[in-house]
Amino acid sequence: MKQEKLPEPYRPLDAGSLQSYLASLPGVATLLGGDPCAWSIDEVGDGNLNLVFKVRGVSGGVAVKQALPYVRLVGESWPLPLSRSHYEYLALTEQGRLVPDLVPEIFHHDESLAVIVMELLEPHIILRRGMIEARRYESFAEHISTFMARTLYFTSDMALRADRKKALIGSFAGNTALCKITEDLIFTEPYMIAANNRWTSPHLDDLAAEFRDDNEIKGAVSRLKLKFMSSPEALIHGDLHTGSVMVTAADTRVIDPEFAFMGPMGFDVGAMIGNFLLNYFAQEGHQDRPGARNEYREWVLQTTVQMWSEFERKFLDLWRCNPMGDAFPRELFADTASEPQLSAERSRYMRNLFIDTLGFAAAKMIRRILGLAHNIDFEWIKDHTVRATCEARALRLARHMMVEAASFDSIAAVTDSARAMREWRPKFS
Repeated sequence: MKQEKLPEPYRPLDAGSLQSYLASLPGVATLLGGDPCAWSIDEVGDGNLNLVFKVRGVSGGVAVKQALPYVRLVGESWPLPLSRSHYEYLALTEQGRLVPDLVPEIFHHDESLAVIVMELLEPHIILRRGMIEARRYESFAEHISTFMARTLYFTSDMALRADRKKALIGSFAGNTALCKITEDLIFTEPYMIAANNRWTSPHLDDLAAEFRDDNEIKGAVSRLKLKFMSSPEALIHGDLHTGSVMVTAADTRVIDPEFAFMGPMGFDVGAMIGNFLLNYFAQEGHQDRPGARNEYREWVLQTTVQMWSEFERKFLDLWRCNPMGDAFPRELFADTASEPQLSAERSRYMRNLFIDTLGFAAAKMIRRILGLAHNIDFEWIKDHTVRATCEARALRLARHMMVEAASFDSIAAVTDSARAMREWRPKFS
């Protein structure tokens, strides 16, 4: 990809330039309070793409996110447009309208600097880190199912008139560079020889080769890629996983929707379910003695079931109570005699969405083991044989979920398969 021409004011910020920049914003300066020279500024970005700062003053704090003109994980050899900050701001604005308590509040957006100034979430931590430490978040399934149900339903054809839906498609249609990353890193490269790929070698060398030679799974993942590219069902977060959620015991906030666009609903739901399954398999590598995390593993699976079940229930409730869109128009189903047919159509829709969800969950699981960007769930397991064992189990379940998604009649059947797969002892050459 060719490096874009950067807007004239753009420059990557550091602690000094950020201090003067925030001091020039009256609302933000008032929120922080005190002398700007006394503000503490820490660069804390540990993600793949951006600069992230925590700024604290005498009265309050803010988080500042700035897009870089390249992929931070790789460097300047992989340019990336700054416009992703614009799409993230649009997504946060739309999500803030639909689920204001589940996303950070936005205080300022500067398109020329690709900067978003937002609520500083403290004492929140990244969900993925908490789960590696075996912390339970009893409200999480309730919160994330609400986030997914409301953001997906209210940006879908069931809730929107066609003109509004098409306007949303147009608003996010330019986020092509981020979509291309997904199309390549999730749906293509893990199934071929690619420079970006890596895995726990030599343990998984044979299994990685099996995936590259598996025409059945390549066909299945290509169907998912086509759906991702051609099905603008709703506004999706586009990168919804345990690393893009910040939590406390009582609060949940979804962050980082820079991959947002109008895409298939199952991609968001599947991403979250897939990441919970990855964590389930990884727990063996984080326990200090055999069986020490059995109860926590069960909590992970129970939460997985609850996420889908609550999402499905809430989505259907929204559909029944808010049939405002041009799809399945209420004018066609106004009489009580038509209710059984509409109910059957809703059930059929959710069944298809469940099948999509499992396929996308599997794709997200596979890419985190065989592709470029991995999860610390596995990466922090120091014993490579233990790590590879956990990863091999996840890969084997993921293949079943992707190729035979329709064979699962419920989310409980998926978690039952995960339990059974943990009994498999792979042998490495």
